[in-house]
Amino acid sequence: MPFVGEFAAILTAVLWSGTAIAFSEASIRIGSFYVNVTRLIFAVVYLTITILIFGLDISLSSSQIFYLFASGIIGLVLGDTYLFKAYQHIGARLSMLLMSSSPAMAAILAYFFLGETISTLGILGMFVTAAGIGMVVFQRQEVPSSPYKVDYSGIVFGLIGALGQAGGLILAKKAFNEGDVNGFVAAFFRIVSALIILYPLTLLTKKFVKPIEKFRANKPALVFTIIGSIIGPFLGITFSLISITYAKVGIASTLMATVPIIMLPMVKYYYKEKLSTMSIAGAFIAVAGIVVLFLR
Repeated sequence: MPFVGEFAAILTAVLWSGTAIAFSEASIRIGSFYVNVTRLIFAVVYLTITILIFGLDISLSSSQIFYLFASGIIGLVLGDTYLFKAYQHIGARLSMLLMSSSPAMAAILAYFFLGETISTLGILGMFVTAAGIGMVVFQRQEVPSSPYKVDYSGIVFGLIGALGQAGGLILAKKAFNEGDVNGFVAAFFRIVSALIILYPLTLLTKKFVKPIEKFRANKPALVFTIIGSIIGPFLGITFSLISITYAKVGIASTLMATVPIIMLPMVKYYYKEKLSTMSIAGAFIAVAGIVVLFLR
């Protein structure tokens, strides 16, 4: 089937858009730290059940396991941690704008480490899509309306987060290039590696205290976390890995970066947020860029 990787990347963006709302709702109720760790624990459970039910082959080579573990540490631990730090310093809007540089970073890294090249039309499509995303992100307002200041540390954190996500995709792609790897199996190894790093840190910092009691006292937070972990770490990460299996990393990451565009109808429906003319125009420009990527 043609464009399997591209369609998987768009599906990933849809899933990540939904999980952003779910985890935001859960974080408001119980705190982002509890949600961040619990989502990974739930995802490992879902992936383990999936692997056992379908009898998926987990016999990977040592180098494939190494690349997937390194991908989880670079992408999920380093990338996500610095993204959250950027949120704290410069807010979600500017952080998302900086994260939109991840596809370009991924394309450059893929050129040097994977030997991937993209046609002139493909590069044009990437730039047009990124321009549309930038219009939407710039137009979105912080809530509350701006306690954030643009400081250099926040910008650095955002760029490190973008580089972490790009690097994570490159390392995962190297594992796929060595041989066939099921997407669910690859996601399992990535998330386990992130938990190996994050969970001991939670014990040392004592920020993950009595999680069962916390969630029992706030059942809506548990429901949102369960939903978010299914459509995010479980399905979202799996389809993101499927996308880079069949598509070039730069193009796949560009399509996955359309989360701000896909979220527009979601926030309008869920939060009753009014959409500006610039946001709508940015969405159409991004879609035009996606069309170019499919026609390249």
